[in-house]
Amino acid sequence: MFITEAFAQTAAPGGAAGGADILMSILPFLLIFVVMYFLIIRPQRAAMKRREELLKNIRRGDQVVTGGGIVGKVTKVVDDGELEVEIAEGTKVRVVRSGISEVRVKGEPVKE
Repeated sequence: MFITEAFAQTAAPGGAAGGADILMSILPFLLIFVVMYFLIIRPQRAAMKRREELLKNIRRGDQVVTGGGIVGKVTKVVDDGELEVEIAEGTKVRVVRSGISEVRVKGEPVKE
């Protein structure tokens, strides 16, 4: 009389229902992880690879845009980490390769 039906029910013998309950409780988290992997993590890794290739292939004569928005022409590749960029006639600055935000190859029209 005082025991409700929910409390009166018992688990299935052998614990089979307990294993299924655990699987059903973990399944949404696995699905969320899979969706996040394909929508966020995988495209971000591909973009990072493209950026690394872009920065690695900078050569003399390329027009570049720095992270601060300064447009210049690469006059010298100092080493793996630095470039010498001419930002005005006779004005050359050394720029860290990772500070380049965009590479505009010779002859490429300016995007507007």
